[in-house]
Amino acid sequence: MEENLVIVESPAKAKTIEKFLGKNFQVTSSFGHIRDLDKKDFGVDVENKYQPRYIVSDDKKKVVSDLKKMVRNSRRVWIASDEDREGEAIAWHLMEVLKLDPDSTNRIVFHEITKDAIVQAIESPRRLDKNLVDAQQARRVLDRLVGFEISPVLWKKVKPSLSAGRVQSVAVRLIVEREREINNFVSTSSFRVRALFLVPDKSGRMAPLEAELDKRFKTAAEAKAFLEKCSSADFDIADIVTKPAKKSPAPPFITSTLQQEASRKLGFPVSMTMSVAQRLYEAGQITYMRTDSVNLSNLAIGSAKAMITELYGEKYVKTRQFKTKAKGAQEAHEAIRPTDLSKENISGSQQEQKLYNLIWKRTIASQMADAELEKTTVTINVNGAQEHFVANGEVLKFDGFLSVYLESTDDEGQNEEQKGLLPPLNKGQKLDLDNIIASERFTLKPPRYTEASLVRKLEELGIGRPSTYAPIITTIQNRNYVVKEDRPGVERKYKTILLKDSNVQEEEKTEITGAEKSKLFPTDIGLVVNDFLLKYFPRIMDYNFTASVEEQFDDIALGGLPWYEMIDAFYRPFHENIEEVLNVSERTRGERILGNDPVTGKEVSVKIGRYGAFAQLGEASEESDEKPQFASLRSGQSIETILLDEALELFKLPRDVGEYEGKKVVIGIGRFGPYVRHDGKFVSLKKDVDDPYTINLERSIELIEEKREKDRKAIIKVFVEEPEIRVLQGRWGPYISFDKNNYKIPRGTDAEKLTLEDCRKIIEKGPTSGKKGAKKTAAKKTTTKKASTTTKKKTSTARTKTAKTTKKKTK
Repeated sequence: MEENLVIVESPAKAKTIEKFLGKNFQVTSSFGHIRDLDKKDFGVDVENKYQPRYIVSDDKKKVVSDLKKMVRNSRRVWIASDEDREGEAIAWHLMEVLKLDPDSTNRIVFHEITKDAIVQAIESPRRLDKNLVDAQQARRVLDRLVGFEISPVLWKKVKPSLSAGRVQSVAVRLIVEREREINNFVSTSSFRVRALFLVPDKSGRMAPLEAELDKRFKTAAEAKAFLEKCSSADFDIADIVTKPAKKSPAPPFITSTLQQEASRKLGFPVSMTMSVAQRLYEAGQITYMRTDSVNLSNLAIGSAKAMITELYGEKYVKTRQFKTKAKGAQEAHEAIRPTDLSKENISGSQQEQKLYNLIWKRTIASQMADAELEKTTVTINVNGAQEHFVANGEVLKFDGFLSVYLESTDDEGQNEEQKGLLPPLNKGQKLDLDNIIASERFTLKPPRYTEASLVRKLEELGIGRPSTYAPIITTIQNRNYVVKEDRPGVERKYKTILLKDSNVQEEEKTEITGAEKSKLFPTDIGLVVNDFLLKYFPRIMDYNFTASVEEQFDDIALGGLPWYEMIDAFYRPFHENIEEVLNVSERTRGERILGNDPVTGKEVSVKIGRYGAFAQLGEASEESDEKPQFASLRSGQSIETILLDEALELFKLPRDVGEYEGKKVVIGIGRFGPYVRHDGKFVSLKKDVDDPYTINLERSIELIEEKREKDRKAIIKVFVEEPEIRVLQGRWGPYISFDKNNYKIPRGTDAEKLTLEDCRKIIEKGPTSGKKGAKKTAAKKTTTKKASTTTKKKTSTARTKTAKTTKKKTK
């Protein structure tokens, strides 16, 4: 019999912990939660204080069976799941299912997987914290009730197969509102004036001095008039102001800031950051990665001080303890940091190494001295004008923490330009003008959310908690309410006015603006669902309400509020709202009428259909047999912003582009995307290369011939006696094709040497794919299911007989 059994939630974590414990300890994994809410009837007993109905899922039954055997063969059980609410709930489910006595089962927690932390946890076990379990249950039950009640409403009123979530829907609202803010934004222009002066440096050579006018002009005429005034003006230095400045390091990482910085600096999606951080934690490289505390332990601060002194010297050290500002900060008590700060780099995957190095730099930098700067502002007079030019310079006197790390920012177009060292200057000094240029600049639209900036906004509003950010962002994308993608910019004209050698010249230039990289865009179905929920379920979609729910979860975790009372206060009015919406709301498809076709006079509209957004030309009528035309919207088009002319373009497909080999070449869009049709065969257009609305005959022929060449190379062998049997080269290797089915060729067989008789024998064994293959697979599944049911019945009968026999013997 084993002396001690330690149960954790992950195999990787079990492997790491096992290295720190002696032979008297067996460490095993539950592979996460071993049970979840039943999907029947919500899995919640609404009439009995919202008691959850949990079931052990099929894929966890063997895990549970193995755990029960281990528990029976152990003298003492320790549960070491993570220290947050989710981990506490895992521990509780294990105790319930394995029938462990809470009073004799040891619950241990630790913030890092190191020998010292594990030994300390073993020496100071605690009891299960039911308040944390209740907080997790409350979140799970509430989200289940909201999702299971709203989703059927969406199926009936918007579109089948839709779903909604309490926090996810609010996240979508943020993205939708930002998109509409951008669509409604009207950019205005002004003229920014910059001058280049030439002044002698210390060696007597002429050095550039750049300065910007302290005013912007609304029109080109105003800017031109100023430059003409400058053509005969003198320039001198009116004032020089030098001030010391300091820049302080950012605090160590919490979950949200780690997600944001990994996105900005490494390009990691939020879900990837959490996955990689989980692996680092389980390998004992970093502390727990779900936390909203910026505190560091005294041991960590001491280790950081020692490393900074060793690497940079004592003057770079400035230890500090940061205060947590996150709304509702709870659970973990330390920031994310390396467990061993003497390790600047680790072995592992490239992703793990990059994320670890980022965490190491941020932790070390947080305990380093401020950077010391000297900022200089030079004011330049323009003789005969009220305006002044201003030149800014910045000198780094002491780099401090900047030698290790500088935090990135999401603010687009608002970052200060790099300021450098100014040449030697004196008050009253005359300046030689090289040129002045006035450039038309435009006000910037609000930036679309990235995953990082969305996390920051959710945190700012108090919506969600560290463990929820990644699932929220993943879910809204998986449901196709939001897409993350790059979009090209558009060409824009702007004016410049140049003063050079006393001559003023105007010029019109072009630039590309509005390019987007890895930004979050709402889809058409996301827009429609958001509007429906906002109209009929305003409370659910309210930012303050969603944040207040999080605060109530925090109260439950502290033992200040019974969880079922919190659910009841929410659910009863919510359920009444559901009933009301089903009765009074109308079905919506987000329809928008664009106008009438100038040629036919038919109405043109856009709306949501079963397969997405589409345009419709004409209306169905009982008086006429003529049916309306339909066309799918193109990538990047939206039912909210598409114009009539753009919609009419969609009906130009299918279109003839000419003839090839005496047969028509037609371009169209089908179920699987844009295509070229020729001689009854279809060839797909190349994504991001070919536009179905502009592709010509020459390019279409290229694609046709490419496909023919590919098909020729795919044919290994054809039999004259039976041409329907063909040996082909596929993506996964050679195979036989016959009667619309595919047949696997045995491994080691030379496909080129197969005879017709060999092929027939392989065909007799049955297809691997195709119509018959599908039927065969279905039949096999049915047979397996029946066999499984029979086995279960036999097992059940045997158990019953054993039980009866045991009962008789007892009597």
